[in-house]
Amino acid sequence: MPGPNDAVVVINAGSSSIKFSLFRGADLAPALKGKVENLYAGRTRFVAFDASGMPVGEHTWNDAPLDHEQAMRFLIDHAAEHLQGMQVRAVGHRIVHGGARYSGPQRLDGAVLDELEQLIPLAPLHLPHNLAPVRAVMALAPQVPQVGCFDTAFHTAQPALAQAFALPPSITERGIRRYGFHGLSYEYIASRVPDFAPGLAGGRVVAAHLGNGASMCAMHAGRSVASTMGFTAVDGLPMGTRCGALDPGVVLYLIDELGMDVPAVQRLLYQESGLLGVSGVSADMRTLEASDDPRARLAIDLLVYRIGRELGSLAAALGGLDALVFSGGIGENSVAVRAAACRDAAWLGVTLDEAANAAAGAGKISRISSASSKVEAWVVPANEELMIARHTAALVEAV
Repeated sequence: MPGPNDAVVVINAGSSSIKFSLFRGADLAPALKGKVENLYAGRTRFVAFDASGMPVGEHTWNDAPLDHEQAMRFLIDHAAEHLQGMQVRAVGHRIVHGGARYSGPQRLDGAVLDELEQLIPLAPLHLPHNLAPVRAVMALAPQVPQVGCFDTAFHTAQPALAQAFALPPSITERGIRRYGFHGLSYEYIASRVPDFAPGLAGGRVVAAHLGNGASMCAMHAGRSVASTMGFTAVDGLPMGTRCGALDPGVVLYLIDELGMDVPAVQRLLYQESGLLGVSGVSADMRTLEASDDPRARLAIDLLVYRIGRELGSLAAALGGLDALVFSGGIGENSVAVRAAACRDAAWLGVTLDEAANAAAGAGKISRISSASSKVEAWVVPANEELMIARHTAALVEAV
């Protein structure tokens, strides 16, 4: 059993940042969190906060930006000086793609990393950045066990039909299928449902993880049945800068008629579309909601419309609906988006409690549907980091 000073570190690495969290003791109590941001871009910045949100560290590099390996070296050195008696017993990593093979947390070694690097073509904008810190820790602290937790793993239990594309076997046998993402967020929500709504534990729930990346997932008895994201994390709902579902013919038009090459199309779909592309104002929902620009209103309305369309599809996959759950930065903080989505779902039996919705958020689980609502609506703050810490601790302990 881990002692009170044993700690699990969780790493969530993106293209230009590394977010970290530290959990201590057998109960995995939050102890520290922070990030290194603006990697590669100049003025790389490190900040850290304790469990109460008080700042406990800050540093800015004005001379030259850091890369992932240099950032991890700094974090390891900083931890060695400031852990105050805590002993890191394992490091857990959020890894976006585990392919068809990895359906649960996996102890990471050189052989597994080599296999995961073969999956980079399936997630070229995410996997290289997820794997870079793993290599760095292997080089700088080889004695520390590392565990990979995959955003696709939760969805591997979906029915085969929910994962299939209508393509020839010569294509699908290469791994072309619907994978689904945000699985760690949905797994955390599923793990909490018995706590806040025991009657829903065996029920039909659609969860909406709404943030800069956005998706929805249909769950029955805590298991994934269908998801709006498919082969890549650009599918489904419009997002901060990603377009969401798009007729493949549009991509052919961009290439054939507009002369765009693959990097230009990729940049358009992933970085120049979504809320930012439609509004021309911002990818940040807070900025859009405060804007008088009609394009900002259009971007919000389009997201809400797509949420309603996808909710109907997911409810059909479940054969009905017992609850709707909002999570993620927008789902937890936008009163207006939640209200509009619930009003659009009235035909499914959702009745919003306006006062409860206005008071929801602030890091707490809240019911926002009325007592008479046939379908419950909830807000559940995302906590992918805790999910990763649980998986990491359990796997290391088992070994």
